[in-house]
Amino acid sequence: MQDYMGGVELVTPDVPEAAWFEDASAAVDRLVELYDRATGFLCERFQAAMEEGHPGVRYRAFYPEVRIRTTTFAKVDSRLSFGHVSAPGVHATSVTRPDLFRAYLEQQIGLLLENHGVPVQIGLSDTPMPVHFAVANREGVTVPQEGAADFILRDVFDVPDLTTTNDDIVNGTVPPAPDGTEPLAPFTAQRVDYSLARLAHYTATDPEHFQNHVLFTNYQFYVTEFEAYARAALADPSSGYTSFVATGNAEITDPEGVLADSPKMPQMPTYHLKRANGSGITLVNIGIGPSNAKTATDHIAVLRPHAWIMVGHCAGLRNSQSLGDFVLAHAYLREDRVLDDDLPVWVPIPALAEIQTSLEEAVAVETELKGYDLKRIMRTGTVASVDNRNWELRDKAGPVQRLSQSRAIALDMESATIAANGFRFRVPYGTLLCVSDKPLHGELKLPGMASDFYKTQVARHLRIGIRAMEVLREMPLARIHSRKLRSFEETAFL
Repeated sequence: MQDYMGGVELVTPDVPEAAWFEDASAAVDRLVELYDRATGFLCERFQAAMEEGHPGVRYRAFYPEVRIRTTTFAKVDSRLSFGHVSAPGVHATSVTRPDLFRAYLEQQIGLLLENHGVPVQIGLSDTPMPVHFAVANREGVTVPQEGAADFILRDVFDVPDLTTTNDDIVNGTVPPAPDGTEPLAPFTAQRVDYSLARLAHYTATDPEHFQNHVLFTNYQFYVTEFEAYARAALADPSSGYTSFVATGNAEITDPEGVLADSPKMPQMPTYHLKRANGSGITLVNIGIGPSNAKTATDHIAVLRPHAWIMVGHCAGLRNSQSLGDFVLAHAYLREDRVLDDDLPVWVPIPALAEIQTSLEEAVAVETELKGYDLKRIMRTGTVASVDNRNWELRDKAGPVQRLSQSRAIALDMESATIAANGFRFRVPYGTLLCVSDKPLHGELKLPGMASDFYKTQVARHLRIGIRAMEVLREMPLARIHSRKLRSFEETAFL
């Protein structure tokens, strides 16, 4: 199709007209068709331009879109906190990678069809597709840096636009659309594409390997234990796990398989114990600090995981605690500061019952303790997260007073960030930490102490996190995605 923009001929791909669908699978098929035509068109034109130079025209393709129009205030089955719009009107979202998100899209569209009894419309959005994202999954095709080509790239193709790639929807600050259309999903297509690219960069694994249950840790020691657990699971046909993926997308299905070394260790090494329908477990070593925790969760959130849990080390703040004790976070003192502009510190981050009970149950099973005896090795209470790893080297009067007033029982640098971003992105979250030092009581994390601690506690701690995720896997999705995560006016898509 040809048009003109500012006197320049604008060439777009030929695509089917927008159509209405009453079947979720057929609707996603059309999304795939529209997306493939758009990316195929841009890839072909891009490669030709790289070989032949400026084509003398401008090329543009658009993301596909899901749109629904409702006209009644009639109540729907609201036992689910998602899957329906709250008021009559038009709701729409642009879509990327429908192949990757097929199961999610079929589920969400299916709920709309069931709850509202009206068809959905599948057509083109008004959001141009950046050429960088169109070629992202094409082997051997990369977009050169600005100035490296023989022509100015943005004169011919659309490029990523950060002015429209934001978190306004999830932050509740999205301005009304001129035509009154409301958002249907928490993320736009460009926001999703941006995060998919960042995930591949930071984790050195492709987004399609990520599983619905994500464990975060702040120490590489957990990775060794995760691989050992994965190999044992692959050796057990009844486990349901099918493969293990390491950095560099190295994948094995045989417990004795050899994992190829990643050419470069990424910033956040990530490993996936895969299971059918994405129901396995992903482990991300985010390293130390709230900035890394925010970065990882900012991007993993677009995959719409069913839950994420922090299983890392912390400083115990009570004299009654011992090294190796567990801390189950019921509240968070947020002094990490990285999310203050997106989620004010006065916003409470509630504990989620299903996550808490799954973690407590997992600790009880792994330690063979229950009830009152469980208190020997596990405390529940407030976890404080700070942005200064060496906070104890400064004047401690102020920090210690705040920690005492908050009734905090542990301190780290990541847990509150992960929980707060889970709350912000509507992803169920939880925290189970292990006490590795007690700086207020003279038990510092010294080399010899750390070695003994790691040998005895890491494997058990990781097994607890895995067991908790396996408990959550058996729960209906509607139970995990609590209304505590939903605001007054929410998108229909989870």
